[in-house]
Amino acid sequence: MNKLLFLFLLLPSMAMAQITQEPLPTIEETTLGTELEVPVFNFDTERSANSDEGSGAILRGLDRITGAVNNFSISIGETVEFERLEVTLEACRYPVGDINSDAYALLNIRDIRNEEPSFYGWMFASSPALSALDHPRYDIWVLSCESAASE
Repeated sequence: MNKLLFLFLLLPSMAMAQITQEPLPTIEETTLGTELEVPVFNFDTERSANSDEGSGAILRGLDRITGAVNNFSISIGETVEFERLEVTLEACRYPVGDINSDAYALLNIRDIRNEEPSFYGWMFASSPALSALDHPRYDIWVLSCESAASE
């Protein structure tokens, strides 16, 4: 009985020993080329013909741990602290003549514990997930632009 049990336990490992793995073929340098091109992003702050410049923006911040949501106003060139984040607004744009429609803002967001920014780029009010802050605790998105005429 013990020999039969031993054979029963040994049989799957013997079957696995029959399987051989062949190494993957090597990739030649000529296949890939010698250099990779890295895309360059241009965050041009020049206003286009179909957008107006706001004097500031209204942002919303979320603390995912506590669930606290805060709206805050920020002017262009100003840096505001939201919890452990420093948020700097570089530009805020909206379609010509309609400040209540889509807004897009150029933001620089940095966690105060890090030297490098956590986010630098354009955020869109109509599509917050398109270009979003990737932070484990906080989330920030654009609600609208503010203009000097509406203040």
